[in-house]
Amino acid sequence: MTATPIEVCRMDELVPESAARFDIDGHRLAVVRLGDDVYVIGDRCSHADFSLSEGEVDSGDRTLECWKHGSAFSLETGEPTCMPAIKPVPVYEVQVADGIVTVVAP
Repeated sequence: MTATPIEVCRMDELVPESAARFDIDGHRLAVVRLGDDVYVIGDRCSHADFSLSEGEVDSGDRTLECWKHGSAFSLETGEPTCMPAIKPVPVYEVQVADGIVTVVAP
């Protein structure tokens, strides 16, 4: 069974090199636009329940840093790149078509 893509937002709603939070179908998402690329990861830090979308984006490393304790997460894999987090956050399959960003929820 194939999951149906869920519309998240329009591409022009996303501020380049920053994160935005969207709550879609019970999923709390951090959506990051880097140029024409869009990444979607879970918006809850795996170390503590803080919103990742409020953190800093590092476009060079393609990471999103938790504002509370400084753990950074890969936008590509969800893996933490530094302590104190040791568990990954979910990564969502993203599609952009006709300026609309959609995700496939696991």
